[in-house]
Amino acid sequence: MLLLNPGPVTLTERVRQSLLQPDLCHRESEFFDLQEEARTRLLDIYKLDPAEWQAVLMTGSGTAAVESMIAGLVPENGKLLVIENGVYGERITQIASQYRIAHEALKHDWMQGPDLERIAARLDAGEGFTHVAVIHHETTTGRLNDLQSLAAVCRARGVRLLVDGVSSFAAEAIDFADSSIAAVAATANKCLHGVPGASFVVVRREALKQAASRTYYLDLGRLAKLQDQRNTPFTPSVHAYYALVEALRELADEGGWTARHARYAALAEQARAGLAERGIESALPPQQSSVVLRAYRLPAGISYVQLHDALKARGFVIYAGQGGLSAELFRISTMGNIHPADVERLLQGFSELTR
Repeated sequence: MLLLNPGPVTLTERVRQSLLQPDLCHRESEFFDLQEEARTRLLDIYKLDPAEWQAVLMTGSGTAAVESMIAGLVPENGKLLVIENGVYGERITQIASQYRIAHEALKHDWMQGPDLERIAARLDAGEGFTHVAVIHHETTTGRLNDLQSLAAVCRARGVRLLVDGVSSFAAEAIDFADSSIAAVAATANKCLHGVPGASFVVVRREALKQAASRTYYLDLGRLAKLQDQRNTPFTPSVHAYYALVEALRELADEGGWTARHARYAALAEQARAGLAERGIESALPPQQSSVVLRAYRLPAGISYVQLHDALKARGFVIYAGQGGLSAELFRISTMGNIHPADVERLLQGFSELTR
């Protein structure tokens, strides 16, 4: 069964075999060697200076990393502006509400990109915003939000940017050199091709100096401090860390994030062009979409359940639209151990369904 959903992904045999390594106590030096290799390799993906940046690991899904980032990096006297143009932007607003963090949501239609003029005007209104949170790749629609332009708006106003990079890290460009970016949260089981259970925040050390302590298990400041000391406060998902390290090694062997981007782009375009030939439209034009996942209009006369079940019978798992788009869209991701021949077989399945 090939997973074309936006994580978890179909594993390579190399990563799958890494789960069979020896049981390991998380208080032994061997585990801390593993943890340190993961942290080092995560920074190496975007060539980050470990004196300026730190990769902070935690056990949990990508949402755990986003929650840790939001709860930890907006200071007690800070205020957050959340850019919403999909389900995951709304989730950040829910996190801020849960922790009683001063915040405001700037809502957009889910099919639209962030309105930079509205964002700039809101930041200029004198409401004391210290941080902006945004989803880089909003998988609700497959839109790749314009991180570079938003960062410029924040930088000009001395506001720090918190990025949900859960579905973009290691496959899309992220300009960590931009001084406005304070942190990026992500996970092992998407573009890195690891397994669920390990997530992380890549954070500026400077930002950690002002970290708040609103959480217990997900306390970013404590996790960062202890991991710098080759320590851990709790029992991590050791085997998920094994898989993460092997996936990071595999990524490096394949040529890094730029090679992965190119691979995804070719597969995504193969799928888009093939579906277009079969009369199935993309929800967004390619230039507005990520290479990781794209959303498509359901074929006329076929419900999502019918489409899902028919493709699953042929060995593929696709993904539904979310919220109000569930009756209109389906989504296909090309993350993981997916190859051109697999996409061609998928397209053949669509041909059989839409005759």
